[in-house]
Amino acid sequence: MTGIKELQTLLANVDPVLDERSFVFCTFPDFNSNDICRLNPIGMFQEKEGVTLIITKQQAIDSHIDYESVYKLISLNVHSSLDAVGLTAAFSAKLAEKNISANVVAAYYHDHIFVPEEKAEQALMAICELQ
Repeated sequence: MTGIKELQTLLANVDPVLDERSFVFCTFPDFNSNDICRLNPIGMFQEKEGVTLIITKQQAIDSHIDYESVYKLISLNVHSSLDAVGLTAAFSAKLAEKNISANVVAAYYHDHIFVPEEKAEQALMAICELQ
């Protein structure tokens, strides 16, 4: 199934959903595949400084892993193409208007936005304004 590329169609069907879980970003300077298997992260990225994992706050607490901030996840249920132009800019600009930071992960089917936990409801309403 091919994702949508047309910006107006994407915005009209953005359908944001707020995940109930709280997430944290944590880093591991030394790559350890056992950590990845044990923690089962929702996201992972290899940087030159180490591996960044996105895990639930509870996983971090249970595993005694340091983190700085706590985020909520808003997933856009519209099937956006990885080649679509302007969707990230549109919701990033809307969130910036409201002084809400956004950490974006584009996956194959959907875009996922991590926003500060305390601003999650405000962020959800802001994204809905795009429809």
